[in-house]
Amino acid sequence: MGKPSSRPDSSSKADKKFDKKVQFYAKVRDTVASLTAKKDITKKKKFRSRQKKLKAYDLSALSEFLPELKAPRANDFKLNCKSRQQLILKEGKQLSAVLEHPAFQADPLAAIHQHLQNTQPVLDEKPKKKKNQNGGRKKKSKKSKALSRQQSMDI
Repeated sequence: MGKPSSRPDSSSKADKKFDKKVQFYAKVRDTVASLTAKKDITKKKKFRSRQKKLKAYDLSALSEFLPELKAPRANDFKLNCKSRQQLILKEGKQLSAVLEHPAFQADPLAAIHQHLQNTQPVLDEKPKKKKNQNGGRKKKSKKSKALSRQQSMDI
């Protein structure tokens, strides 16, 4: 007769166990929700700081003062498998022609230098001489004044 009386206790124990599980899962759900909220807030803060840093490096305002350059043709050229193979063949032939050239075989660096001089545009800018603050005049040191005074006294 002890067993029939234990059944109501077991059902109440199961209920208590179930209630504890429900409470535990509720707590877990709440903590997960709060952690994701905190994570979202920190992500927003990081995103804002990144945006501020990007604004600090935004040099687009200077673009109006820079001269406009013509875009090279290579940017319009799409590189797919076939064109890549053609480019490799073309560049390979060019390289072999350069390596077989007598000027390159005699002095490679001089040949490269000559090629760059022939192909690169010449810049006519001369470096400007630095001027002193007083209009290019050098200050005499105190020692030279002292020496000149001594020499005048000796005379």
